[in-house]
Amino acid sequence: MKRRDFLLAAALSALAPMAAVRASSELKLGFEEMYEGNPILGLQFSQKLKSCADKTVSVEGFMAPPLKPEADFLVMTREPVSLCPFCNSDQDWPDNIIVVYLSKKQEFVQANRPIVVTGKLQLGSYTDQETGFVSLVRLVDATFEVLK
Repeated sequence: MKRRDFLLAAALSALAPMAAVRASSELKLGFEEMYEGNPILGLQFSQKLKSCADKTVSVEGFMAPPLKPEADFLVMTREPVSLCPFCNSDQDWPDNIIVVYLSKKQEFVQANRPIVVTGKLQLGSYTDQETGFVSLVRLVDATFEVLK
């Protein structure tokens, strides 16, 4: 083995444990972990959700049909929805949603395909200046990939 190849192999083997630590320390958040309390009295952010605020998290779910095809944001839901959530009354609106602001535009997928979204979690009321959409829970600087 040439010295250069040996050094490259040594460097890669030194980086492998760091990648494993990073992957195992990734915060995962489930929709069922987002709120606590009684829906009649008003849901409150769970302790887990609050502890993940301003950190990078991954969430599995489904993409709601986009408002427009070239949007740089999406709405993520716990279960697939076939109708545009922006076109329905608030009575039909899913109670567990996350607004996702993508770091770059990605091609949207069908609403029945499970995805995992990774981004920085933000909490609290926010009104999007461009759309007027109000959110309480957001992932920003996010990306998504389709689960197999």
